[in-house]
Amino acid sequence: MPTPNIVVLGTGMAGFGAAYRLHSEGITPMMYDKNAYYGGHTASFRYETGFLFDVGPHISFTKDPRIQEVFADSVDQQYETIQINLNNYWRGHWPLHPVQLHLFGLPEDLIVKVITDFVAEHHAPERPINNYADWLLASFGRTFAESFPMQYTRKYHTTTAENMSTDWLGPRIYRPSLEEVLRGALSASAPHVHYITHFRYPSAGGFVNYLNKFMPLGKMKLNHELVSVDPRKQELRFSNGVVEHYDGLVSSVPLPDLIRMVRGAPQDVVEASRRLACSTCVLVNVGVDRADLSSAHMTYFYDEDICFTRLGFPHMLSARNAPPGAGSIQAEVYFSDKYKPFAGSPEDWIEPVIRDLHRCGLLRETDKILSRKAMLLRYANVIFDLERAEALKTVHGYLDDIGIAYCGRYGDWGYMWTDESFKSGELAAERTLTVGASK
Repeated sequence: MPTPNIVVLGTGMAGFGAAYRLHSEGITPMMYDKNAYYGGHTASFRYETGFLFDVGPHISFTKDPRIQEVFADSVDQQYETIQINLNNYWRGHWPLHPVQLHLFGLPEDLIVKVITDFVAEHHAPERPINNYADWLLASFGRTFAESFPMQYTRKYHTTTAENMSTDWLGPRIYRPSLEEVLRGALSASAPHVHYITHFRYPSAGGFVNYLNKFMPLGKMKLNHELVSVDPRKQELRFSNGVVEHYDGLVSSVPLPDLIRMVRGAPQDVVEASRRLACSTCVLVNVGVDRADLSSAHMTYFYDEDICFTRLGFPHMLSARNAPPGAGSIQAEVYFSDKYKPFAGSPEDWIEPVIRDLHRCGLLRETDKILSRKAMLLRYANVIFDLERAEALKTVHGYLDDIGIAYCGRYGDWGYMWTDESFKSGELAAERTLTVGASK
């Protein structure tokens, strides 16, 4: 029996998860990527100034021993293990993360209102949870919900908590007891509680190095932009004229883009794909002549007059991410086609980011900026708005019918971490193998 020709669209973590699974069956897939580089959102870039930046904040904190070992082996066990430190910025205050456990130091009136509301909510009759806003109010009371997570939601998800489901939550937001809230309000030494405690990061080369040993598992074709998929002929066409036939197809292409390219896709499926919402992110990468920029690896910003939503400090992940003695900051500024369309150029946000870094005190007047770059991520975080579930059911149902195995954050259209994306690719490959075996 001839080896099936299985094609993988995308060379990110999900795409290589698929290649890893296919390799275990003796199959080397063709892997196509529209970019001139591999890695998708797992890519890393080193600028001529010597600063290295990943495409957004990337760390590995999987608790899955198998994935831990697979990733560690891919970098020849050369990784840093770091105890994470997270904090927040709110109106000039820097509480530790999560804020609900670290109210100490915030304005007294605010703390009193937060605790009063928290107690009242926990003695109130149970309310129906129809959306994320309902969940926040029931979990924390109105004052905390409106002062912190609801503001952050508008900045990060570009829509309101009332317009979001709770399908994405999982362990991401901690629901404290009254005792925990009180201890965090009375003392600066309240315990740290977060779904991440330690993480791993490659010692050299940035996060993309986790893909190192997966590279030979697929025949990679870069600079191949997909323009059409014909599921009847099982044929792919690319903008450079290349035509590829497939026996099985694994795709990590974002669903709205993929459906637009599928020949014969029904109108209801096309319309459903257009209802899927995802944020767009401008990443502003700044290199500074000083390393002591922050005590935290990541900071969340709630104030809506600060343009960025989150900051990361890549030089704190590995000393090799910046020149000796220098530090780096990566700022995230969010938009979305559905709720807050992006216009202009990503470079337009360099100066506003630098201005706000000065405003909140992270940059000093004496600091010398050694590097300033911006990049646009067309797809960033899936927005779990109230239209998502029904629209996704329609799109996934159609792809299942035509035999396209979807994977990754933008194929599964989920809130996925690195290990989940890799395993999603493995599962998509498994589905392709199963379908092929049944033909």
